[in-house]
Amino acid sequence: MSTDILKLATQYSFYTGCISFTFGFIGNILNILVFTQLKLFRNNRCAFYITVESINNFIYQFLSITLTILTLTYGNDATGRSLGWCKFRYMSGQTFALTSYYTVCLTAIDQFFSTNHQFRLRQMCTIKLARYVIFISICIWTAHSILSGWFFDIQESLRCVISNPIWQQYISSFFYPVLAGLLPITIVLLFSLLAFHNVRRIVRRQIPIVRRRLDQQLTAMVLMRAVIAACFILPYTIYRIYIIKFPVSQNQSREYAIVRLIQAVFLPLINIHFSASFYIFLILSSRFRRQVKFLLVKKYWQRLKYLCHLNNNQINPENAEAFGADMELA
Repeated sequence: MSTDILKLATQYSFYTGCISFTFGFIGNILNILVFTQLKLFRNNRCAFYITVESINNFIYQFLSITLTILTLTYGNDATGRSLGWCKFRYMSGQTFALTSYYTVCLTAIDQFFSTNHQFRLRQMCTIKLARYVIFISICIWTAHSILSGWFFDIQESLRCVISNPIWQQYISSFFYPVLAGLLPITIVLLFSLLAFHNVRRIVRRQIPIVRRRLDQQLTAMVLMRAVIAACFILPYTIYRIYIIKFPVSQNQSREYAIVRLIQAVFLPLINIHFSASFYIFLILSSRFRRQVKFLLVKKYWQRLKYLCHLNNNQINPENAEAFGADMELA
């Protein structure tokens, strides 16, 4: 029976991993293109944070699909076969996860300051400061992950686990419940709601309509992103706390198989966090849908037609239409 459960868990992980990778790959690529290629978002700090998060999530998707393929091939993620892979797998996974969580937090915080009615607070945040903050954030989480990876070791029955009891207590009592759980969820929800409150008052201020629409669009997108992040981070965090506090040996075949099945169910939830932001924005914002359509149809498709000589070297009215659309999107 345990063999059947393990087979079911492996197949479920493989199919959900492939689906998550496909959607995440496409979604993160389109996010990067939209927020870097449209003039409207250039030098916008919120767009910069979303771009960084998308790049981070894009790389994480490859790590995730690698683990999925290894699980299908060996029946596990192969971390018990090599100490170097054991450490690297958890160091890299933790770095990408923390970078993603706290970049979402920085997006919400920046949007709160950007929409604040106090001019001094709005002036505090610049694109240069955003780059410094992202760099420091990545350095902190990378250093934390390297330190965490140092305490991973291979044990014969438990495979790749934390061998230091003090660090194990830290991970189960502070890291997952607070640092990778309640803290980012609280920060992102709090500042998203505060930014949403600011936007409701933004009509009363003398702000250009282009800036007002952009703030309203980004604030709504960030708020919904925060809610989705909270919904999908929390269940996986609870699972990780449980599995660290109560590790199951492979010698306990039935219990081990059940734990693997539970992991197979919870892992796609956290993968949704890394792959769903583009689709959240697309569903939520009609303006974002127009921006995506403009980017793909009016810019890239026209460019492709030009390269393929499908436009017969003529200057089409579509070019003027594209220019007008660009102005409208602003």
